[in-house]
Order: sequence, then C-alpha cells, then structure tokens
Amino acid sequence: MLEIGPREYRDRWSEADEQSGRVTLLDVREDHELAVARLPQALHVPMGEVPARIGELDASKPLVVLCRSGGRSAQVGRYLEQHGFSDVYNLTGGINAWAEELDPTLTIY
Repeated sequence: MLEIGPREYRDRWSEADEQSGRVTLLDVREDHELAVARLPQALHVPMGEVPARIGELDASKPLVVLCRSGGRSAQVGRYLEQHGFSDVYNLTGGINAWAEELDPTLTIY
C-alpha cells in the first residue's frame, strides 16, 4: 500500500475528481469523530463496517483511506489490498494532517 500526504493528494486529485468518482476518499472513523472534523467529499464507512460494505467500493479506481492520524486507515488499506484492491493509498497523518496542511478550519483532535 502506498502512502500519500494531504498536499500530495490535493496536487494529484481535485474536488472535481472526487465528485466524478475518479478517486474515492474513504473515511473509516467513527460517527462521533465526524462531529469533530469532517471532509464532506469523503465516503464514510466506519472501520468495523468495511468488510460488510466492501461492495460499495470500486476496486478499479484509486482509493485513499483516512482516519484520525493514519493508523486505522493503514489497517483498512491492507485489508482492501488483500481483497482485490490494487490502487490503495493511506492518507499519512489522517484528518489531523489534512487540517494542518490544507484546512485550518478543521479541528485537530
């Protein structure tokens, strides 16, 4: 699995790419974490629900997984690779790095 930072992600993919489905930003945090900081363009599937909802994800397109700081998303990314996803990235530093690098209006927690 590849690692990608928030700035590199945004340099590679635009909001139009997210809206068109050319890339999926997958947020695997829990519901209560979304109340603290949320990326509206991200698909929310809590980590524990990924196995049951894997059919909602397109294995033919890039998938960038994020959590709070990068640990859970790395686990989910490895799981997805084991289940046929080949273009998977872990968002290094998670939503907190996104807040630090791209959007200071987000709460770091």
